[in-house]
Amino acid sequence: MDEPGEVPAGDAREALERLLLDGPRRYTRLQVAQRAGMPPERTQRLWRALGFPDAADDDPAFTDADVQALAVLSTLIDSGFVDPATEASIARAMGQSLSRLADWQTDMLADALGRGGDRTRASTEDAVAAARALLPALREVQDYVWRRHLAANADRLLSAVGPGDRRELAVGFADLVGYTSRSRGMGGRELGAMVEDFEAIATEVIARHHGRVVKTVGDGVLFTATSAVDAAEIGLALPDAWNADDRPKLRVGAAYGPVLTRLGDVYSPVVNLASRLTSLARPGALLVDRDLAQRLRELPEYRVRPLRRVSVRGYDHLQPWLVRRRRTDADVSPEHYEDADFDDETGEEPSGN
Repeated sequence: MDEPGEVPAGDAREALERLLLDGPRRYTRLQVAQRAGMPPERTQRLWRALGFPDAADDDPAFTDADVQALAVLSTLIDSGFVDPATEASIARAMGQSLSRLADWQTDMLADALGRGGDRTRASTEDAVAAARALLPALREVQDYVWRRHLAANADRLLSAVGPGDRRELAVGFADLVGYTSRSRGMGGRELGAMVEDFEAIATEVIARHHGRVVKTVGDGVLFTATSAVDAAEIGLALPDAWNADDRPKLRVGAAYGPVLTRLGDVYSPVVNLASRLTSLARPGALLVDRDLAQRLRELPEYRVRPLRRVSVRGYDHLQPWLVRRRRTDADVSPEHYEDADFDDETGEEPSGN
């Protein structure tokens, strides 16, 4: 039951929806398609691609903002700017990215409302007022960050590459050793704090060394870098930055080669190779493939040594290369590799995977 003087929960929900959706729900699925000038099958496909469930044919689930957005998309398609063959893929990429952002912002707002006491007692009126105050600021910040990321990709914009952009990149994986077993004994808040710390440190280190975070998945992060040196610096700095007695160790694998970048993700055998190298790495270590080793071995900052060949899924004779910073005492091995682990026959000359 609502408290005296408090806005009923149903009315507050409607007010919040109107605020977020720029108006009331008033159109059915067929009506919004007609008003936007798009076939109903296309609007339904795009709606699903954005990550939303189907609406019944007689359910007035859509707003004027939905009509406007679909009309703009229809114009972009008609102009040739958006390829009809990729429109659903674009919608899916946007939906997945913005869904995660919305989840985070919802949690942030809920935490802010409950910070002064029991969050379950924060009034629905407070939630509407907070959303009304924060929404313009969030929109402004999101627009700014989006434009900065576009500016960071200015070279690609000016070179007019297509959606299937194949480039030479270093791809790296970093993951937490023993994350699954460790997380079983952790409470939700403790686990959430560790994941937040990991993502924060990984993002900071990768950005500092000119890399790009492709995605994070709980215990791991996938990143790319345009140069071998940047990839090596990320791979060496991440375990050091994360290292603490109360944290699981971090290991990194990286590979170099042609990579297809599409809608923010990366596709290539290079990605699979980096993943395999990560699974072979010992805690605190950076393992790379032959191509990345070739680009690092002549640089005085690094010591690059081949390990014995191993067989893993997809690779019968994979040879990892251990990358370390060059030290006065080259025999010091913080990753616990011993002489027997190295390929004496190969020496230090990269000769194949």
